Amino acid sequence: MFEEYEQEAHFRRMWDAVRIERRVTYSLFTFGDSDLPYYLVTPQTGDEDTVRIRRGQVTISRARIITPDNMRPEFRDFFEEHEEHGFADFLMARAAAFSNLKLSNHLGSEKIVTDTIEEAIDRLNQQLDSEEEDHVAILSAPAGLAGVALLKYASERISDSAHDNLTELRERGLLP
Repeated sequence: MFEEYEQEAHFRRMWDAVRIERRVTYSLFTFGDSDLPYYLVTPQTGDEDTVRIRRGQVTISRARIITPDNMRPEFRDFFEEHEEHGFADFLMARAAAFSNLKLSNHLGSEKIVTDTIEEAIDRLNQQLDSEEEDHVAILSAPAGLAGVALLKYASERISDSAHDNLTELRERGLLP
């Protein structure tokens, strides 16, 4: 009993340690693929005065045909370490219902800068504001928790889109 509580507390600390610094507000497509571009800012291992900025994109593939809820979600290229993958299994078993989804992470460019995490986030926010870009999120995470940050971002987008997706299904006559 205590082991499960300790595991849940550990995963909660991991979840709370990652942050979505710049949110996006558009809904995911009800059917097909949705792309979620992001910047991920993490400290460079062993050096607090440098950070790693990775650009990437999570693609969420929803079923094109509605099927029974018997398939597990599939995560591709989310987790660098085994412990993070265990986090996804833990979350899916207890809270999230992402059946029939395929989530894949596509890493893009990466750069190391001599900034603090806050300075790097401020610069990225200024850059995205000047480009009038409102479809790119900024995430931050401690070293080793990149996959958890991506999972948190994707799960929030899925959850936030649910209302609009259900409305579309009703409008198409697929739900009562």
